[in-house]
Amino acid sequence: TDGHKHSHTRVDRRRRVMSMASRLSGAAGQAVVPSSAAARPTLGVSQRRAGASGATLGAKRSQFSSSSSSSPPRVVTASAAQGAGGKPLFVASVNSKTGSSSSGAGKQSGGGAAGMKENKDKVVFDPSMKVDKEAAKAIYIDMLRGRNFEDMCAQMYYRGKMFGFVHLYNGQEAVSTGVIGAMRGDDYVCSTYRDHVHAVSKGVPMGKVMAELFGKKDGICRGQGGSMHMFSAEHNFLGGFAFIGEGIPVGAGAAFQARYRRDVLGDESADQVCASFFGDGTCNNGAFYETLNMASLYKLPCLFVVENNKWAIGMAHDRATAPSMGDTEPYIYKKGPAFGMPGVLVDGMDVMAVRKVAEEAIARARRGDGPTLIECETYRYRGHSLADPDELRKPEEKEFYAKRDPIPKFRAFMLKEGLATEKEVKEWEKQVDDEVEEAVEYADASERPGKEQLLENVFADPSGFGISADGGSQSPNFP
Repeated sequence: TDGHKHSHTRVDRRRRVMSMASRLSGAAGQAVVPSSAAARPTLGVSQRRAGASGATLGAKRSQFSSSSSSSPPRVVTASAAQGAGGKPLFVASVNSKTGSSSSGAGKQSGGGAAGMKENKDKVVFDPSMKVDKEAAKAIYIDMLRGRNFEDMCAQMYYRGKMFGFVHLYNGQEAVSTGVIGAMRGDDYVCSTYRDHVHAVSKGVPMGKVMAELFGKKDGICRGQGGSMHMFSAEHNFLGGFAFIGEGIPVGAGAAFQARYRRDVLGDESADQVCASFFGDGTCNNGAFYETLNMASLYKLPCLFVVENNKWAIGMAHDRATAPSMGDTEPYIYKKGPAFGMPGVLVDGMDVMAVRKVAEEAIARARRGDGPTLIECETYRYRGHSLADPDELRKPEEKEFYAKRDPIPKFRAFMLKEGLATEKEVKEWEKQVDDEVEEAVEYADASERPGKEQLLENVFADPSGFGISADGGSQSPNFP
């Protein structure tokens, strides 16, 4: 419980951590990227009960290797409109058919992701996509920070340091890094309940995020928000939202005020863009369609980023969403043209492809051409939450996406292109590992909020309700 203090050193934490065996078989393991030679063991979700009771299980470690990164996928041609500087912006064609090339994994009934046919509109890795050394370093470190932070969250959750539902982002890092990394610091980001990594990518200090997860006073919301309600006005991070679809109109509101300040009030500095992240399940929610309509009507500087990980909790995407006319698979990006905006499908397991699409959509929004709907085809490597035993997804589907892990793939790309040396990469991995450890120490050392915080922002004058300033009762009978 939280009453027990950490007395172990960093090395000791690695040795004593409760390593949970993964339900992912073989190469479909948690695909955790070790951040140093002394890699932390991975926590799975299948034995959460044993972990919660303190059982010690064998550590499972997954090392980087060149074999974990397959050769770059072929370039898929898409219909295009002009983006910034004459670059192509890949846009959905409303009557386009799904492609004929198979992924090779076989059709998965009731899940479908691994066997879905390749769509000819999808933006994938292109060897012509270039990045300099500094940008490559920033990309790799940001993805690794997200992965290692979430792995540590799993460890702390099973130790009883976190409570309630905790939804981890493992596997989807290329989306957060690819989109937020292409934005400016004064741009806005609106998240979902799977918000830890979005906050970290946006620049929120890792220690503040971890302290919030611990329910501590030094947390980003002083311990009152928890896992699903991260918020930082300082970083223009508009929050995580527990209910799906809540954040989409909020993000449009941020975009609206930026355009209003610029067009009506004459503020030339108001050219901020807002990226709203949400999942495939949210796209059957009314708020999604209403906001697409309004954003298109007013040409709001919005990016609607769908993190389509193929599962809405335990509901497979192809069982919940109807395909567009002429298609056999349900594509979300094709809903964009119906509202007068580009719809883009991108390989969400490749950070370079996501970054390319994001840069073009951001440029479009900033110059006043309106919103873009981006569907990122991605996958989460853990269950819906740490309370989910993850028994519904098939092993073949998990293995298919585990082989496409964006972090080792980008690591191999950097080394191959001479963007970094093995020594440099290992130094970065150690730096990230140290940062995550320090975040835990910061959160652990933070105090719990006092009970007087319970009434802040609730009552203007708590004394009128018989409540004292410290949150207690003013009645002598109830001290």
